[in-house]
Amino acid sequence: MSGNSTIRHALSPAGVAARRPWIAAPWHTLSVLAILAGHSIYGAMVAPSSNAPSPASSGTGGSQVMSYIFMIGSEILLATWIWAGVQWKGGRIRDLIGGRWSNWRQVLRDFAIALPFWVIWETTARLVYALLYPHSSPSNAYHVPAGPAEIFLWLLVSLSAGFCEELVFRGYLQRQFHVATGNVLVAVALQAIVFGLVHTYQGWKPVLVITVLGVLYGTLVALRRDLRSSMIAHAWSDIYEGYAKFLWIGRP
Repeated sequence: MSGNSTIRHALSPAGVAARRPWIAAPWHTLSVLAILAGHSIYGAMVAPSSNAPSPASSGTGGSQVMSYIFMIGSEILLATWIWAGVQWKGGRIRDLIGGRWSNWRQVLRDFAIALPFWVIWETTARLVYALLYPHSSPSNAYHVPAGPAEIFLWLLVSLSAGFCEELVFRGYLQRQFHVATGNVLVAVALQAIVFGLVHTYQGWKPVLVITVLGVLYGTLVALRRDLRSSMIAHAWSDIYEGYAKFLWIGRP
């Protein structure tokens, strides 16, 4: 078996249990963590004060088109950097994801797993929020998409986040942390902590909620040994939380 084939086998679900080499160089992983830290710091610096009213929270603020485009571009750039690191080791993104669908039954199976998982995800989020905000509800600090351009771009933001964030945190970092620690539970916890800290700009209570949800995503991926179901659930959760639920419960 050639060097590239060996690494691709190790990256595949069948090869994960057999041996777990680094899927990218350690320096590359450090660079990814540095990028995420920079994103978190920048987000915290530009985020509006939690005590100040935000025009975006009312759904009537200015257009968010450029903001959404920036978000999509950032997700794609980081995913591209992940691809480069894996490629330098002879692997492929397809192997990191866990392969691609080969028939419609696999598609239905992954959607069938993603739907109940999202119900668990949503229930967990509500419970954690209830514990952290026992006497009030968290403020809605984001803009609800309005108009065809914003709605379309929010759907793209959600799809790119579902693919790219699962690739970065559960596909890449969780695998790298597993190699570094030799313990899948530690790997799930570490990627969830990083996932939460990247959202520091939302405040520390939301960081705790997102960390718990990161554990759920990581657990699903550890059990499934692929990213497909978690990508579907992640994309839908963003579509629902950022836009779809307001179609029937009203805008904030």
